[in-house]
Amino acid sequence: MSHVEHSRGSDSKRLFHQSLRKLFSFFPRAVRFAIYRSFVDGDPKPDERLVLKIAETKEELEACFSLLHDAYVSSGFMLPDPSGMRATIYHALPTTTTLCAKFDGEVVGTISLIRDSVFGFPLQAIFDLRQVRAKGGKIAEVSALAVHPKFRKTGGTILFPLMKFMYQYCTTFFDTRHLVIAVNPNRIEMYESLLFFQRLTENTVANYDFANGAPAVGASLDLGEAPAIYKKVYNGKSARKNLYHYFTKLKLKNIILPGRRYFMTNDPVMTPELLDYFFNQRTRVFADLEERDKTLLHSIYDLPQYKEHLPIGFSDSEPSKFLRQHQRYSFKCAGIFNVEVEGQNEVHELTVFECSEYGFLARSKTPLATQIWGNAVIQLGKSERSRFKAQAVGAKKDAGFYGFKLVEPDLAWRKFVSALQSGQTHEDMANATQFLRSWQD
Repeated sequence: MSHVEHSRGSDSKRLFHQSLRKLFSFFPRAVRFAIYRSFVDGDPKPDERLVLKIAETKEELEACFSLLHDAYVSSGFMLPDPSGMRATIYHALPTTTTLCAKFDGEVVGTISLIRDSVFGFPLQAIFDLRQVRAKGGKIAEVSALAVHPKFRKTGGTILFPLMKFMYQYCTTFFDTRHLVIAVNPNRIEMYESLLFFQRLTENTVANYDFANGAPAVGASLDLGEAPAIYKKVYNGKSARKNLYHYFTKLKLKNIILPGRRYFMTNDPVMTPELLDYFFNQRTRVFADLEERDKTLLHSIYDLPQYKEHLPIGFSDSEPSKFLRQHQRYSFKCAGIFNVEVEGQNEVHELTVFECSEYGFLARSKTPLATQIWGNAVIQLGKSERSRFKAQAVGAKKDAGFYGFKLVEPDLAWRKFVSALQSGQTHEDMANATQFLRSWQD
């Protein structure tokens, strides 16, 4: 077939699909949603050759970025890049996790989860997230979804397991309450009908810069409310149609969840070498950053081995207003704060979200007094517990959040912070914790 014939064939196929979509749009909304749900095919026992995991090696990440590039180019969401990859500044952050689906060792599906950070989300420049934030809980943007062409017509063989992995990872490992998306108007009803995403206040946006000016619709999903909705809609359906059981009950052997010594909420994989390869050598992501973003990147990767691969921005003296004195790390664990107030002993249950060498941020189920020293016990991991004197020094009492400072961190806390400071990746953390086990208590 000549290039002209192939082009004509592609144009004809595109026009045919456009005509089908236009015809489909005339059906009532309830009928359209029912048709979408009829295509649900959650296989409880996928092919053993399918493996779902965090993309962490150079080969896996490159395959994900290449698959995403080809999908975005073919959809008109980006122009071809000389690198043959789509890698953004969000992929460089330790608060972003890229999931991948591999079949017979080949990456055939990918999706990225972008946690809120100093860089925010890609979609927040266009869509209003105030109503989502008002409900409380961490937010993650679902982005960069792509499935290999040879699996796009297989009844969701890759898509549904990948969605299952995303749901399980967000609800059990990523400390996420809300998912937000920005998708093409032609695809929003799939997310609404199957997963019950709700459109954000500003519906269709004519030009979405993050997708080459393509139109986009923003939507959100409250993962705290999702199980009840799924149970109401899907419970009682056949095994392969029951997304309530598929998402909330089923354990897929194909999914490899990360192993963690501590109760971290992020799974960063970018080593200094990987940052340099993807964002300096293969693409111009770092070179094209604005000065403020270069500074923020330095505040995130505040380690000597990373500094040499980061773009040059402001001088060391200028960006101090952007930086904290002590680097903070995100995790989620339980704690107890015991304090004496006016002769009465009070015991407060805490959920700790962030820590630094000499402080932490926590939420208390009950109001507590500030500026009074007490005893804190923090469960850092399954077998890691820290005890020290602490003081609540600041509060957002309406939300129950308190900042704490420590007078003298114990050895368990110092080990924990040292492990975090010694590296930013899974591998670094494993090496650091192996070393720390040799310390004498």
